[in-house]
Amino acid sequence: MKIRTIIKAIAVFSITFVLLLFLFHLFISWRSAKYIYDNIEELPENDVALVLGTSRYQRDGSANIYFYNRMDAVLKLYENNKISYILVSGDNRTIHYNEPGFMRYELLKRGIPDSVIYLDYAGFRTFDSVIRCHEVFGQNSFTIVSQKFHNQRAIFIARSKNLDAIAFNAGDIDSIKGFRVQIREIFARVKVYIDIITGKKPKFLGEPVKIGG
Repeated sequence: MKIRTIIKAIAVFSITFVLLLFLFHLFISWRSAKYIYDNIEELPENDVALVLGTSRYQRDGSANIYFYNRMDAVLKLYENNKISYILVSGDNRTIHYNEPGFMRYELLKRGIPDSVIYLDYAGFRTFDSVIRCHEVFGQNSFTIVSQKFHNQRAIFIARSKNLDAIAFNAGDIDSIKGFRVQIREIFARVKVYIDIITGKKPKFLGEPVKIGG
């Protein structure tokens, strides 16, 4: 009898846990929807684009399409006068792994002038990148650039902090190829709730940096 009770308890807990994950996921998607754009013509203008970092390469050494699609999206915003400055934010854990540096390099290759690119080397997580955009780089209103699933989480973070952020979706990849990323995103969204509820702060802040003139 005890074994059957334990099995039932485990089953109830598992179902409840999965249901909560699903509800958290859906709520973030719903809450962020009206601030996210696919059509550049409908996108409002902002001075600054916050570009969320990722590696240029996948684990097998092949090109990371997420990364290159984000760079193409930034160029599209800049060429259409939707932004004036670009803040590339990501991890800089070693001299050989430098997400902001890689993004700057790719944007320069696309013809964007170095004078409009600013680097945030302490964007270790999406949470840090969004909060630092406000607290270190002085932005209350900005345009986030990443893939849709990532933008949804970033917008949720920004809006929870009363920041007037919007987002532009970079091109995504095939859902089958991106399955592992999508699974990881589900748990990342749970972590967002924990960060917000516990009043989490970025790993580093530092001295203010002024963007633009």
